[in-house]
Amino acid sequence: MVSLVLRPRTDGKRWTAIRSSARAFVLPSGWQLDADGTARAALRCAGTRGGAADITVLAKEPDLAGTGSVAFTLQVNVVPHTTAG
Repeated sequence: MVSLVLRPRTDGKRWTAIRSSARAFVLPSGWQLDADGTARAALRCAGTRGGAADITVLAKEPDLAGTGSVAFTLQVNVVPHTTAG
């Protein structure tokens, strides 16, 4: 598991959501937006399969409707655990 912490943006945009391009490899969970604008999420990786996923976090102006646009991208490569025996 990896903890992702995103501090408030200086341009006034607010974090709104997190997405994974391959939920079978990396699953974002525990999305939380603190009162000071800090966003937190846990990234859980499948230990039995290897692959890659792009984690994107959206941000938008607080007074505009819609989901926002991609403001942060993290590329995650998952390597499966070796099995003994």
